[in-house]
Amino acid sequence: MTRIRRVHVLVAVLAAALCVPAAGVSSGNGLPTSVGPGEGQLNLIAWEGYTQPQWVKPFEKATGCQVNAKYAGSSDEMVTLMRQGGGSQYDGVSASGDASLRLIYGHDVQPVNPNLIPDWKNFIPALKSPPHNTVKGVHYGISLQWGPNTLLYNTKLVKPAPTSWSVIYSPKYKGKITVPDNPIQIADAALYLAKAQPSLKITDPYELTSTQFNAAVNLLKQQKPLIKKYWALASDEIDLFKNGDAVVGASWPYQTNTLQAAKVPVKDLIPTEGATGWADTWMMSAHAKHPNCMYKWMAWVSTPKVQAEQAIYFGETPANPLACPIMNKLSPGSAAQYHCGASASYFNSIKFWKTPIATCDNGQNDCMDYTKWQQAWTQLKG
Repeated sequence: MTRIRRVHVLVAVLAAALCVPAAGVSSGNGLPTSVGPGEGQLNLIAWEGYTQPQWVKPFEKATGCQVNAKYAGSSDEMVTLMRQGGGSQYDGVSASGDASLRLIYGHDVQPVNPNLIPDWKNFIPALKSPPHNTVKGVHYGISLQWGPNTLLYNTKLVKPAPTSWSVIYSPKYKGKITVPDNPIQIADAALYLAKAQPSLKITDPYELTSTQFNAAVNLLKQQKPLIKKYWALASDEIDLFKNGDAVVGASWPYQTNTLQAAKVPVKDLIPTEGATGWADTWMMSAHAKHPNCMYKWMAWVSTPKVQAEQAIYFGETPANPLACPIMNKLSPGSAAQYHCGASASYFNSIKFWKTPIATCDNGQNDCMDYTKWQQAWTQLKG
């Protein structure tokens, strides 16, 4: 394939982006001002599809940092893994917005210097210092990619083609529905109810009063008998659709791409009620054993070429808009398909994952915090 043939050129180009002084001198604020030699190893926690050989192998060749990656199925699992072994087992994590603040306030990750990431200056403004990874002006990670959670369906077995999230709450496809095994799924139910039951006055699916929260949980309880399986890994959902065990469900574009490549008749869409979504960040463990390799990794995956490759592979949107023309060279039309360089209005239309807290944006202390979300999800699953 064209992408593979160009790898040897990519190594030389991206290696230049990683050239930084060898001495790891610290500034007065405790942040490094340069990156030293790699330590030879890098241990990562990642979403499935985020550490593909396509861009990992050239990174290893260019830096000498051998990547060991463990896939996590949920943000909760990522947080748990980051805290194992006193927090020193892994160097970094590709955290979504419903995990990043927990990791920051739990002191599980450390501040980073974005000036050591050459392409950070090219990121879209919304992802240079977003609230899910930057607190009081301190950066705790480098933004990566973003995208919507989608409705996936089998085009031959689900007719007419769905336009609403209501299809995953309908008994029509009982026993053939699948959704993520994740407490944040409560937000998806709340997003649907915001349009289906406007009297609830839900304005933010992550900031729910007890009444709004109970309505969302009750909807999920009604949905439970319809569920074939709550999927933990993307590959779980892929297998369900391949085997015909599921015909409709909540998904990511990655599953759609993988299934379509395997000739499974599926499509996805953002329903009329809108969508939740993710904006992911590479964060460094507070106890990282290989910090230089982690900085080199964050620089590598921020470059336009790697951003483009990951965006196409996973089906998401790069933080670095310089990736857009490269996306179109690798896969014509992909930049528009995945909204590369999209307007701020499109970005703001997605309800990105964030950690629910008790204090609502209106200052009232009557929202249900994430502990209650976890408890409700555990009880729901039984």
